[in-house]
Amino acid sequence: MRIVLGIESSCDETAVALVREDKTILSAKLASQTAEHAPYGGVVPEIAARAHLARIDQLYTECLEEAGVDLGAIDAIAATTGPGLIGGVMVGAMFGKALASATGKPFLAMNHLEGHALTVRLVADVAFPYFLLLVSGGHCQMLLVHGVGQYTLLGGTKDDALGEAYDKTAKMLGLPYPGGPALERVAASGNPMAFRLPQPLHGDASADFSFSGLKTAVRLLIEAQTRTRPLDDALIADIAASFQHTVLKVMEDRVGRGLMLARQHCPGITALTVAGGVAANQALRGALQTLADTHDLPLHVAPPALCTDNAAMIAWAGMERLMLGHADGLEADPRARWPLSELGSV
Repeated sequence: MRIVLGIESSCDETAVALVREDKTILSAKLASQTAEHAPYGGVVPEIAARAHLARIDQLYTECLEEAGVDLGAIDAIAATTGPGLIGGVMVGAMFGKALASATGKPFLAMNHLEGHALTVRLVADVAFPYFLLLVSGGHCQMLLVHGVGQYTLLGGTKDDALGEAYDKTAKMLGLPYPGGPALERVAASGNPMAFRLPQPLHGDASADFSFSGLKTAVRLLIEAQTRTRPLDDALIADIAASFQHTVLKVMEDRVGRGLMLARQHCPGITALTVAGGVAANQALRGALQTLADTHDLPLHVAPPALCTDNAAMIAWAGMERLMLGHADGLEADPRARWPLSELGSV
């Protein structure tokens, strides 16, 4: 069976993986940069690029050793070529191109978002077309996935991504980096009805999102509350729980609207799927399961390790393209921006 080597370096995770045609992940190595970025409360692009450069060669070596595979047994090299922080994207893309050039193997210039979009097909038998909610620190959009390279955008965020809203709210509450998981943990002990917060675009006819106003409302709430009481653990938990409760209400409304539009475009969608780092949020998964049941659709969410940035998803997306006879030239340029709508069908 064919084997694809995947390389991912679009943000703050350096990752290398080997995936076989039968969906077996032979090896997956990842180096997190959480410790490097924690003092700054967010990802610093220059630090990220340098960390990718320092670690990628070692991860590649460890990946091949663990799988017991040499470079000659690999059928193609798939590397994230965008979108993302351009310094990091360049590190991974150039490393992949160097391997392809030295061995004569096909090079696959992978769109990071397509990696997320096709992840569910690595872990489950999900047939096209399906509905995709892509939620991460940098992306928040709903799409119809008609096939490899074939995507219809139903709606997206007008300002901030959901993951960013989680991270910024966590930072305002003094929670540690990365903020999203920390806020989810704290919210579990709070009262979700303690504070009423606005639900942006609730009931809107579009399938778009907006989270900047919600962040502002949280900031104003913190300022108002701390005039008369300290920002202690109880208050932090109640604000976190109220924020997450509001987010879930927004997502139920917006995704419900997206599903209605999806069925107008394509009545035969097979599933509601979720990808991206925020898909690891258990409260969100629960709300989406209820929504999927209401619309009589199966819900497919990748395991947490495949929700956040990883190389197995890049290798698998590359495998999907390779099986359809697709390959790219070494002249493919790294790109900071690369909407899925600009991908051509394979």
